Amino acid sequence: MPTSQSDKAVTFRALHQGPRAFVIANAWDGGSARALAALGFPALATSSGAQAGVLGRRDGSVSRDEALAHCHTIVAATDLPVSADLEKGFSNAPEAVAETIRLAAAAGLVGGSIEDATGEKTTPLYDLGHATERVAAAVQAARALPFPFTLTARAEGFLRGNTNLDDAIRRLQAYENAGADVLMAPGLPDLATVRAVCAAVSKPFNFMAGIKGKSFTVAELEAAGARRISLATSLYRAAMSGMLDAAREVRDKGTFGYLDRAIATPEWNAFMQA
Repeated sequence: MPTSQSDKAVTFRALHQGPRAFVIANAWDGGSARALAALGFPALATSSGAQAGVLGRRDGSVSRDEALAHCHTIVAATDLPVSADLEKGFSNAPEAVAETIRLAAAAGLVGGSIEDATGEKTTPLYDLGHATERVAAAVQAARALPFPFTLTARAEGFLRGNTNLDDAIRRLQAYENAGADVLMAPGLPDLATVRAVCAAVSKPFNFMAGIKGKSFTVAELEAAGARRISLATSLYRAAMSGMLDAAREVRDKGTFGYLDRAIATPEWNAFMQA
């Protein structure tokens, strides 16, 4: 029997309350979702950068309809809970962000993140008041659903040129007070900063691994207070790195040594069994 959306939502919420931190693996299509599920990850997430790459675009250039269709493909591939990178909710307006949450639930998702980055170079972050209104609208929409949708609020300053830790903490605390279930501040530079953030909030904190020099072991992050660890685009980039290395070998050397390192078709097909 397929797992119901409500059951997935309850399972996903419980993972955040478990005795250990857990890794949520970011898939980029149905095949990667099935493989990651078979490897034993307890939940999956989408990545806006990876989904844009699949479409041959840069991050931030995918429409809401396209993003939710991508999410539905990943949801349909496994019985695992899936949480989506919903960027800024695909709108500046709080009411439109709320609609994004409703549509995300209709796509089968049991969680999603809303960030406070505007996408504009001149003003990269929403002011705190407006950012908090957007989170509050998302929370209200999530609470109206017939299952516990897990809403993650992201403070994007460390990725957008604002590395003021106090500002990041103020934002996360405001989003927590607005009702966010999980908090996230991508790009934290070291474990001391992770500890400071985790100590300043009471909701589960998601650490984003995937930045060179700013990614740490699961044990280190758990000890620092992180409850969830996401992988952003890193698995997708690792897969694409393998593709580029193989293609360059063929182009530059005329050899096919990459075949000795590649997964065999029968082994890959085993991941695709229903």
